[in-house]
Amino acid sequence: MSTAWQRAWPPLRRALYWTHRWLGIGGCLLFVMWFVSGVVMMYVGYPNLTDEERLAGLAPVRFEQAVVAPSVALEALPPAVRTQPPRRMALEMQAGADAQPVWRIVDARGGRHAVSARDGRVLGPVDAAQAEAIARDFSAQPGARWAETLERDQWTVPQGLNPLRPLHRIEVCDAAGTELYVSSRTGEVVRDTTRAERFWNWLGAVPHWIYFTPLRADPPLWHDVVVWLSAACIVSAVTGIVIGILRIRLRRRFRSGAVTPYTGWMAWHHIAGLIGGFFVLTWIVSGWLSMNPNGWFQRAPADAAAMARYTGTGASPFPWPPAVVPVGEGAGAPREALLMGFDGKPLLQLRDAQARVQVVDAATGAPAAIAREDIVRAAARLRPGAAITQATLQTQEDFHWYGHHRTRVLPVWRLEFDDAARSWLYIDPTSGQVAGSNDRNARLRRWLFNAAHSLDFPWLIQYRPAWDLVMWFLSVIGVVASASGVVIGWRRLRRKPGPSPVQRGLQGSRVS
Repeated sequence: MSTAWQRAWPPLRRALYWTHRWLGIGGCLLFVMWFVSGVVMMYVGYPNLTDEERLAGLAPVRFEQAVVAPSVALEALPPAVRTQPPRRMALEMQAGADAQPVWRIVDARGGRHAVSARDGRVLGPVDAAQAEAIARDFSAQPGARWAETLERDQWTVPQGLNPLRPLHRIEVCDAAGTELYVSSRTGEVVRDTTRAERFWNWLGAVPHWIYFTPLRADPPLWHDVVVWLSAACIVSAVTGIVIGILRIRLRRRFRSGAVTPYTGWMAWHHIAGLIGGFFVLTWIVSGWLSMNPNGWFQRAPADAAAMARYTGTGASPFPWPPAVVPVGEGAGAPREALLMGFDGKPLLQLRDAQARVQVVDAATGAPAAIAREDIVRAAARLRPGAAITQATLQTQEDFHWYGHHRTRVLPVWRLEFDDAARSWLYIDPTSGQVAGSNDRNARLRRWLFNAAHSLDFPWLIQYRPAWDLVMWFLSVIGVVASASGVVIGWRRLRRKPGPSPVQRGLQGSRVS
């Protein structure tokens, strides 16, 4: 057995070194890019219009002008999209020269529609002049001007914007260099960017996610490129760790007293790679898993019928106008009225310019009051055949329900089911709406991606800058290990090939 291993080991070792050497030349460049861009992303995220920004740019809803009932607005849509209840339906003001209340509807297929709440007309398409006027009202900048109409650019590549394209890009002409994107289909502002966001994202999210427009415009191609590049880098990291362990001497050191046989950049690469190799491998494997290779973490599609039973929508038309018409001025006036349902009760969620929430019963005008028993009884319809094993009112963030880069509802009811997927549902106690969900697969992904990639453990992210210091420290080690590999690889590529042993022998015989 030992003889067989002795015969096999030399070619295996050569293959190990060869693989690490040539994959590492390109892989270390990617590693440096990922580490540096990851640090940038800790502080500057990909451009996105937050709910707070969107609501702050809207005018107060004029409920007295909204005479078209929700059921009438839905009847104005094409028959094909009326077969199922909409995913979302909200009332807000359409800005521009013809300011009016509009019903913004997301149908069951994800399509986006805008229907005038004043006369029931389906609105759109929105031309450049209208988009410019909408952006001026939204930004309160009279100098805002239309720049172009486009399908996508570097800041609008996500597929979630597809139902809203084409988009009008509007230059706001303010000190921050803000640009707004207005949907030509619905007339709503769907994205904003600033000069600083655009600059830092070229150093952050764009290279980190390999989010270049021509590639990201083809989602399957982008997915495959990221998966295979990550897989090659995983092989590079694994072979590097194995070689690093084989070449280290902690007890019987080398003649110089060093633990590594290398000097210069090779020594930096060896030691930094051993110290940070585990975290480098953890980050690259978790990033690879985030792409859901082979569909390992695929979640079951939402059960629209079960959700309809839970909310009770469709049983009767939503009462309009509501029993009590909301009023208010200034920042406290409602900017959005979102139609909701819970256990057959029509609810109206109102949000003001500061995203503060108020939920009222549309039929009575009273503040919504939903008891634990009501939620548990109704939630059983969301998982037919499964029992609720535990219902917990969660008042603090935990490992599976936390904010970090997004807002989470608190307090929230966490309902645990005994179905095959071991589902958990999170229910907003003020409105009875499903605020989130996960299952066994999603919780596993939470460990393998979020925890491993972002180190977003609640006990760490709640005590910043502790999280920042840990991420910076590990990133610096990763940069040293990777940058030294880049230097080594560059020197090897520049090295002129010398004569082979056979050629040297021939040259020697000629001289003699």
